Amino acid sequence: MNSGPALRPPLPANLRLPPAPAGARIGLFGGSFNPPHEGHLLVAETALRRLGLDRLWWIVTPGNPLKAGRPLAPLAERIAACRDLARDRRIVVTGFEAAHRIRYTADMVELVRARRPNARFVWVMGADNLAGFHLWQSWRAIAQSLPIAVIDRPGATLAPMSSRAARTLWRHRLDERDAPLLPFAAPPAWVFLHGRRSTLSSTAVREALSRSS
Repeated sequence: MNSGPALRPPLPANLRLPPAPAGARIGLFGGSFNPPHEGHLLVAETALRRLGLDRLWWIVTPGNPLKAGRPLAPLAERIAACRDLARDRRIVVTGFEAAHRIRYTADMVELVRARRPNARFVWVMGADNLAGFHLWQSWRAIAQSLPIAVIDRPGATLAPMSSRAARTLWRHRLDERDAPLLPFAAPPAWVFLHGRRSTLSSTAVREALSRSS
């Protein structure tokens, strides 16, 4: 069992909603990150570079309703691990969802847009999440609220593109060459970005750690 600092609650600074200057292009990259790995970092860095973002909020969630019942490391531990991984100063690691008792992404998006109305937000996710996006609570409301950037992941190129969400939003897809325009696009709007990929997954990392312990 973990002990010591890993079980302490997150510091208050980690639970505050980050600032967002007017007009700033900000990516919202959320997940349980249990644990975070280089694949997550690659998604974040790809979004920053290809979309021309000013910042990216790496949002560590208290939990994922679609993954209920799976062992989850303490929030403070996952926040610290993400911060160790994300060295780019434009990446802001935050756990503000816990402070607002947010369970669903749609509620988080609503909160962020209400509290930071003058920023240009883009939802960022790996292609593996697009395959099950239609299972998310109020997924259509998310797509209607802000543009979406989908970053290619190994083994998750063809299935996501034929998913229910992709089919529904197909006519709102931007050409990959127009990715820098996405933060300025009126939703629904989305882009699928190809590039360097990592084969790592949180499940594989957990299994490797379990075998080595």
